[in-house]
Amino acid sequence: MDRKAIIVEKDRTKTKSSHRTLPLVEPFEKLLRQLKAEQERNQKVCGKDYCREYLGYIYVNELGERVKPGYITQNFALTLKNHGLKKIRFHDLRHSCASLLYANGVSLKEIQEWLGHSDISTTSNIYTHLDFSSKVASANAIIGVYPS
Repeated sequence: MDRKAIIVEKDRTKTKSSHRTLPLVEPFEKLLRQLKAEQERNQKVCGKDYCREYLGYIYVNELGERVKPGYITQNFALTLKNHGLKKIRFHDLRHSCASLLYANGVSLKEIQEWLGHSDISTTSNIYTHLDFSSKVASANAIIGVYPS
């Protein structure tokens, strides 16, 4: 049986809440500008051989061809291994992001909007958990109202 991968293109997000505007922080703006400059150099070097079909895409190879959607997730484990990091799934980065935001005082509502969840209970139930210092603060709050 000859199986060939089919790439499905969509000009919309998975859900209405997935379509959101987030601030472009300086390190990522710098990275995007570097990618754009690299693409422009590659266009000049490759001339007519540069693929112009995906000029509106951010992540293309040296010839301007779109990188396959699974490339990043498929190579994520190798990247972790090469840098001596614990093995996790690519999707687990969402949990790490939410936990870091929460630990730094970002509200659940803001985290919900950042992750694009339509319901805050999804954010609360799946992506965040109390860190140890929050548990200690909760325990101290109980002690403060408990009669001696």
